[in-house]
Order: sequence, then structure tokens, then C-alpha cells
Amino acid sequence: MLSVIRRRKVQLLVLLAFVGIAVQACFSPNQAAETHPSALDFSQFPLKKLSEYGFFKGDLNALQPNDRVLAYEPAATLFTDYAFKQRFVWMPEGTSATFEASQPDEPLNFPDRAILIKNFYYPADFSKPTGQRRIVETRLLVKQSGVWKAYPYRWNDEQTEADYKVTGQTIPVGWKDTKGQLQSIRYAMPNKNQCKSCHTRNDILMPIGPKVKQLNHPYAYADGIENQLSRWMKMGYLKATPEAIANVTPMVALNDPNASLDARARSYLDVNCGHCHNPKGPASTSGLLLNYEEKDPFHWGILKSPVAAGIGAGPYKFDINPGQGTASIMTFRMNSVHPGIMMPELGRVSIHQEGVELITRWINSLKKEQYR
Repeated sequence: MLSVIRRRKVQLLVLLAFVGIAVQACFSPNQAAETHPSALDFSQFPLKKLSEYGFFKGDLNALQPNDRVLAYEPAATLFTDYAFKQRFVWMPEGTSATFEASQPDEPLNFPDRAILIKNFYYPADFSKPTGQRRIVETRLLVKQSGVWKAYPYRWNDEQTEADYKVTGQTIPVGWKDTKGQLQSIRYAMPNKNQCKSCHTRNDILMPIGPKVKQLNHPYAYADGIENQLSRWMKMGYLKATPEAIANVTPMVALNDPNASLDARARSYLDVNCGHCHNPKGPASTSGLLLNYEEKDPFHWGILKSPVAAGIGAGPYKFDINPGQGTASIMTFRMNSVHPGIMMPELGRVSIHQEGVELITRWINSLKKEQYR
């Protein structure tokens, strides 16, 4: 009788072990938590782990958006040490963003509890951008009670989770570029307070990228290609009229083959410099205004001497010296990583060679006699 009881105990222990293995397999640490942003308690923010928000389904590092988590992509993108980015937006059911057609440089006016999700990653091989990759960080902008708050998350080496990290960090990353050359940098993940350095308008923390002028172009969604503004309106994420949208001049990508050199250069300067150098930005007192809507060439920097650049001016007199792309303060500062010279001051530890080339070509195309 005792031997039968012992045998049944052994069988029970074996069964429980198999059940435990099965349960563990069903809840792999690389899988996103079974939740959804609509069920979140915003009073508990920031959450400790990215998976707790429920933005993504399946393996967290696949970044497969959950229901109503919508991917988006600005036309002109901010340079961040050649990092690739995947952006998403979520808003509560029944809420929408709005915008003022008379203020095209303003970001969309998002409802409370809207969340912007920005993931930074590096493909192992830039010639295979959809292949193996390393996600470095995810930044959240969350609107609560009319105020935007920034929450940065650092991904672990196993690529299974990202943890809330307010102090910033220097992270070694490497990749093979499209020419087959190995590249490496010490990626600078900003601390929480540094977010305000770029995301500020009238001393208020604000988004940078989601603007009508940035979203008015097609995007390849999982179910087909569609204009982003049309998709946002279809989902109820944006209230706008076609007439209002048509009044806003769309921006273009750095390498858009159908866009003029002027449009590409002005778009590049808008997204990389205009978030500070605009009438409402931290650098407004410089008189250098680089938002796309600025019409006065003097405020672009043409034949304009800087207010106070120090060593940032180098040996040059004008921010933009027409016809002199390599003898202008603007390209001098873009082409440096010296802390007292480089512009932008944050967000990069390397030089954007393609950006420098674009702005140099644009300045070379300008005729000095037109601006005297």
C-alpha cells in the first residue's frame, strides 16, 4: 500500500513539473505583457517596465503594435547618431488630436492620456534594415492633466525588456554600414531632464515630430499604403478637414528624389534645428529661426553674424555665407563634435555626414548678390 502511495506521489510531482514548464513556455520573458493601454492606471505612471504598458503584443522586441497603437513616421527625421526609429501613438477611445492650420509649426494638440512611443535601434547590418537589430532605448511622452511628461526606458542586453531609467547612460553600439564598413559609437541616452532641452516651446514640454506638415505623406501600414493623416482621421485620432490640411506645406525627406534642394535643406534644418531655433523655442533670442515657415532669409542666417557664438563661430563671420558652404558657421558647427562648437548641442556624439553635405550644397547654391 505504501509503495502505491509513493508511486502516485512521484507521478503527481512529475505532472506538476510538466505543467510548470508549459506555463513558463506560455509566458516567455520576451513576450509583451497581456495588457492594453486602455486598461492602464495613469496614476501609477511611470511603470517600471516597458512591457507593463501593453503597447506591443507577442515578443516585446518585435515591436508589433497592439490594437489602436498606430505607427507613424515624420517626413523629415531628426538625426540621432544614425539610429533607426519606430514611432507609435495611442489615444483613449473617443478622443482625437486637433490642429490649427494657421500655426503649421505647432505640434498636434493631443488629448489627455495620449502616449507617444519612440524606439531607437540599430540593425546589425544597415544593408539589411529589417534583419537582426539591437533596440537601445524607448522614450515615452505621456500627456496627463494637460501636461506632457517624459519617461525613458533602457533595453537590456537580452532584448527582452526595457526598464525605466531617469539618469541616462552611455551605451556602446556597433553596426555594419551600407558600404560594409564596421562602425561603433558610445551612444548617449539622455537623462530625463535633458528631454526638456529640445522638447520645449514657451518653456513648456511638448512633442516635436507629430505635426501636420510632417505627417502628410504615405506610410506602408501592415494592411497597405495610405496617407498618414487619412489613417489618423479614419481611426478617429485626428479631427481635420482636407481644406485645412491643404493649407499646410508638407515637409520632405533629406533624400527625396522628387523634392528640390531648397525644400530638402529647409526641412532638414526645421527638424534638426527648428525645435530650438523658432520664435517660441529656447534659441529664439539668437535671431536664427530655422522653422520651415520662416520667410526672412536673414533669420535663416544668410549674411547674419551670430549674437554670441564664442568658439562656435570658428573663423567665420556669417551663419550662412551664400555660395560658401564650407565657410559658413552653420556647417562648421554641424561638422563638429566639440562640446563648445557642435550644433545641435545634444542628441548626437557623431557627425551626420549626409546632413552636412546637404546643407553645404544648399549654401553653395545661394547667390550672394540676391541678399545684399
